[in-house]
Order: sequence, then structure tokens, then C-alpha cells
Amino acid sequence: MQETSGRLLRLLSLLQSRRDWTSAELAARLEVTARTIRKDVERLRGLGYPVDARPGVAGGYRLGTGAALPPLLLDDEEAVAVVVGLRTAAGGSVAGIEETSVRALAKVHQVLPARLRHRAAAFREFALPMPVSGPRVDSAVLTTIAGACRDHERLRFDYRSHDGTETRRDVEPYRLVHDRSRWYLVAWDTDRADWRTFRADRITPRTPGGPRFTPRALPPDAEITAAVARSVGAAPWHYRARVIVHAPAEYVRDRIPVPVDVQPLGPDRCEFTPGSDNPQRLAHYLGLLDADFTVVDGPELVEAVGRLAERYRRAITPDDPPSARPGLPAH
Repeated sequence: MQETSGRLLRLLSLLQSRRDWTSAELAARLEVTARTIRKDVERLRGLGYPVDARPGVAGGYRLGTGAALPPLLLDDEEAVAVVVGLRTAAGGSVAGIEETSVRALAKVHQVLPARLRHRAAAFREFALPMPVSGPRVDSAVLTTIAGACRDHERLRFDYRSHDGTETRRDVEPYRLVHDRSRWYLVAWDTDRADWRTFRADRITPRTPGGPRFTPRALPPDAEITAAVARSVGAAPWHYRARVIVHAPAEYVRDRIPVPVDVQPLGPDRCEFTPGSDNPQRLAHYLGLLDADFTVVDGPELVEAVGRLAERYRRAITPDDPPSARPGLPAH
């Protein structure tokens, strides 16, 4: 009986790790016959796990959806990852899941083994979440997109561009990428016959979804995330400027709050072309670099830096009365 219970746990772990398994694959992984797999599947069903079967010669099994969530089997690292993920989600960029994340975190923490509870408690006690400054995405939108990526189903949605223009899109979804408080969908746009990156907070899915599609070949995930960073850095901002910073390129990359392409001009000089919908905000960001810089091109940024410089000068000139300061109404 102990051998059978252990095999059931291994079978359940396999079914939870991948969407589809053939009977032969499961039998080979567990080193048993296909007949034993069928019996073990029936045992799992008796315990409340909804295991769906596919008929045919190449038939197999899939862990389906049921009326209630059955127990999940997690190894040590997965359990800690769930705790960390729930703690982060409680104050993250996905809207509507803060309270449920806290409730789920309490339940998981209650049943953690002592060896894991200590690790999870350290994270909960000493990791402080930063306030979310970016746009928040409805959790239902993210799960819809992720499900379409997983099932290779076309996704139809209304999309709002940065200037407020509404369009209807039909895409093959592939990856969700999270970058600095924003979620992005990487997809093949069927109407434009090209790869596109979409802000998830601007997506409104339409129902029903589209048909299944044959996945295209993808580069490694690291290349996909790098491409998203380049795409975000080249977004169609209202204002752009060319700036030379008198500091190493790596220094600038580590301090700019958005992904940008920084080109070195030598050991202590670099150049980049930041963009923004608000030149004043961009001027503040450049000030946070704590390095000398020169605005080579960008009249709006030049004007914003000038206003900011005047404001800072007035801050250390107490003899300048408020009524005489430009831009401030007299009392």
C-alpha cells in the first residue's frame, strides 16, 4: 500500500506539471504498465482529482477542472515560491487580488513544515513591498491572456493605444512579460502579419476567444524579454530627447527607471534617447542620475530642465520673495 501511495503522489505531481500526458509517457516515467496507470488514474478520481482521459491509440490524460480545488502537491522550493508570490501579489500590480492573496498566504503558511515556515517567515518579516506606481491590471484579464497562451488559442480584444485610440485586434498570444510594474503581451498580430507587444492594462478581451493555432517557433525566453525591453524603450512617446551623460553607460542603465538603450561614448560618457509624455517628469528622472548631463536635442526637455533649475535656485535663495518668483501667484 505504501508503494501504491507513493506512486499516486508521483503520478499526481506529473499531471500537475504539464497539461497533457500520453499513457505511454506516464508509464515510462513511473516504470509501470499502462494498465497500472489506468488503475492509478481511477484511484485519483476517487480522491476527488478530475483526471480527463483522451481516447485512441495515442490517448492520454489531463488534469481537468472540478467543482472544488483538490489538494496540490508541492515540493519544498515550490512551496516557498508560492509564499513569496502570494506575499508579492498582496501589494503588486494586479488589481483585485490583495485580500484573497493574504487569505491564501495565511492558509499556506499554516500547513508549511517547520523547515519551510522559518524561511517563509524571514521573507514575510523583512521584505517590504514598494508602493505600486504603474498601472494595475485586472486579474481576470491576466488569467484570460495566460490561458490563451497555454492553450494556443487566438485572442481577440479591444486595445487602447497611448493616445487613446481604440482598435480591435486578433492575435496569437505567446508570452506575458512583467517589467517594472507593467505587464506586456507578446503576440503575433494576424492582421499585420508581424510580432507585436501590447500593454496588458490596455487590453479588454472579447468573448468568445478565437480558434486554436499551431505555435510558431520562438527564441529563448531571455531574448523575448530583451525584445520587450527594447520595444518599451522605443515606445511612441509624445516627447523625445538626445542626452549625453558624463558617466559610464552601466551607471546610467542601473539608475534609469525605464528600460532604455544606452550607448557608451567612452569610459565616462554615454548617450541615450529617453522619451516621455511629460518633459517635466523626464527632467526629474535625469536629476536622479546624480551625474552631469547635456541635452543635445529636445527643446521641450531643455525648457523643463530650465524651469527645474530655477525652482532649485529659488529654494536656496531666501532673499527672493515669493511674490516675485515667476510662475507663483502673489498672496
